[in-house]
Amino acid sequence: MIFDSFAEAQSVLLWSTFAIALVLGMVVNKTNFCTMGAVSDAVNMGDWSRMRAWLLAIVVALLGVVVLEAAGLVAANEAFPPYRMGQLVWAENLLGGFIFGIGMTLASGCGNKCLIRIGGGNIKSIMVLLIIGVIAYFMVNPFPGSDQTLMSVLFIDWIRPLAVNVGPYQDLGSLVSSDNAVMARLVIGGFIAAFLLVVILKSAEFRSSFDNILGGVVVGLCVLGAWYVTSNLNLNIEDEVVALRDAVNPTKEYWDMYPDFHEGIDDKPDSAPLSPQSFTFINPMGQTVGYIGKGFDSTLLTFGIMSVFGVVLGSLLWSLLSKGFRIEWFASFRDFLNHFIGAVLMGFGGVLAMGCTVGQAITGVSTLAVGSIITFIAIVFGSALTMKIQYYKMVYEDEATFGKALITALVDMRLLPSSLRKLEAV
Repeated sequence: MIFDSFAEAQSVLLWSTFAIALVLGMVVNKTNFCTMGAVSDAVNMGDWSRMRAWLLAIVVALLGVVVLEAAGLVAANEAFPPYRMGQLVWAENLLGGFIFGIGMTLASGCGNKCLIRIGGGNIKSIMVLLIIGVIAYFMVNPFPGSDQTLMSVLFIDWIRPLAVNVGPYQDLGSLVSSDNAVMARLVIGGFIAAFLLVVILKSAEFRSSFDNILGGVVVGLCVLGAWYVTSNLNLNIEDEVVALRDAVNPTKEYWDMYPDFHEGIDDKPDSAPLSPQSFTFINPMGQTVGYIGKGFDSTLLTFGIMSVFGVVLGSLLWSLLSKGFRIEWFASFRDFLNHFIGAVLMGFGGVLAMGCTVGQAITGVSTLAVGSIITFIAIVFGSALTMKIQYYKMVYEDEATFGKALITALVDMRLLPSSLRKLEAV
């Protein structure tokens, strides 16, 4: 897609994002596609149906990205956030994913689920959104009158030195064959997708579940659709086709070569939000809080902000159509406290890990980034461990201290020997 003006290209970016997010919100609400619910069903009931739907979304997005990238229609190497960056921040992926997994369990859902719940009438989730948004905003933006962020104050000095430089890119294709990464991604992506499809489709129950199949396919296609749109926005600058991000990047030659074209554009715009990207929801919640705090300035609208609004409205529309809209509030102070703590943890963890259950486990994994795979595993582990601890404390009440529940949960997960079990299995 080639445009003659920045305003026209930006408009297509924002409204295309909103339209795809609207579909995403409607389908996720309709099918009850929920990543935390998928972990909960598997851990507490041995039901893997929603986990298979989550994996199906990954398969659809992964296959689409590696194929379209080979065709030159997706530019994942230039993504925002930079999933494939050469610095493998494994400790941030691991810790952030683990914290996020705990947080989404306490807050009854991940970032995407929070938006879906808001559209369905859940007032609790508005509080969760605001807390996540404020923390996410100040994780990447300095405090007023300062050059410090929450990230720089709490994490950078001790965790960033643990990062490992793996070369130009960290995706599996580049690591296996740096000279022919595109083909390597096709082969590796195809193999992973085929393996996951066997795992997914071997369940007759899943194959007969229309909603789970619909949810997995549509979520994967929405992620792929966003990749495609954001990777193919170009400007015609005096008969030269220039990627949207490069055209407004002051560090690029185009900024100095064609000053008339940039008239009216901020002297130092942040070009990263104009990069190829797809759905993620924690940093966009921070962007949304910043947008609201600055008086709904339309020049601040980004892919992330439009995705937040689109998902909420899509969920609201389906809630009204299906007559499922219900106002919900906190059942107790303990319920409030769990949601509050969960929101705080998701705000920190989602930014630290550079994504959430959608942003890393689907969008990031679709790029075959090692950091995304680490984050995916850490999120599932953090959530599953939290659920097991909660379950043992609920069943045994006062007898189950946190320490006993934790050790028993780790035994159940085969991370500690059975001889250390403190509570009988239930």
